[in-house]
Amino acid sequence: MTPPVFAHGNLRLYLLALLDEQPRHGYELIQALSDRFGGTYSPSAGTIYPRLAKLEEEGLVAKRTDGRKSVYEITEAGRAELDSRRHELDAIEEDVTDSVRRLAEGVRAEVDSAMRSLRAELATAAREAKKAATTTSATTQPSAQSNRAVHEADLVLNEFRQQLRTELRTPAHRSRISDDTVALLRSRLADVRAEVLRELAQR
Repeated sequence: MTPPVFAHGNLRLYLLALLDEQPRHGYELIQALSDRFGGTYSPSAGTIYPRLAKLEEEGLVAKRTDGRKSVYEITEAGRAELDSRRHELDAIEEDVTDSVRRLAEGVRAEVDSAMRSLRAELATAAREAKKAATTTSATTQPSAQSNRAVHEADLVLNEFRQQLRTELRTPAHRSRISDDTVALLRSRLADVRAEVLRELAQR
């Protein structure tokens, strides 16, 4: 499904802009669009190829054969149309940037939520360990050690969160954030929490 930023005629214009950068196969155009949207939008072949055929019919792009693949390149007529609609392309680029920024904010929110949950689990485990130590009349040393461990774990979590948030804000990584990245982060953090709790339960 074409995203809202591609109103009528906008995807056609964006394809011309991508071909103005360099000739591309159809799959390369699909991948380029996916990369621009940080993986949040990946058009189907059924979306791209009919538009390429229409652009070729209008003389705005030309197609040549490279082995078993078709390579599309913009024509002079295509460049003329692109230049005449450059202001529209700038507006589309702004919408794409906003879309990717919203995704990055979502990833940061996921990180913050996961870190808060993991810290809460560790704090709860520490309280239970302290309570168990008191019940069994243990010395105060294990409790002090447990408190120090929780404090150090909290420092580790904060350092991880800050490092990851910094990476997410860098231009080199921002455009690569996708739903798969968020899912991977959530899964790995859940695995870490489960492993920590298993280790605590064995003590």
